Amino acid sequence: MLSDATKSKLSIFEIVLKGTIIALIITIPSIMAFLLSWFILDDFMIAIILGGIVHFIAMGFGLKISKKILLKK
Repeated sequence: MLSDATKSKLSIFEIVLKGTIIALIITIPSIMAFLLSWFILDDFMIAIILGGIVHFIAMGFGLKISKKILLKK
């Protein structure tokens, strides 16, 4: 971990902006997977399961991305 002397703080605007970007990265793929699978397969439960799987995969990518973009040098 970095000590307090070596890192500077993010402003509120930067935190909100970067948090919104990460939220979009996580939610848009899962919503699209849900809607596409629902319309193509015409089965609501399978669409929910596929959307959930894509959501957890996107959360893994969101964690990696957040570690990179939320650190200020």
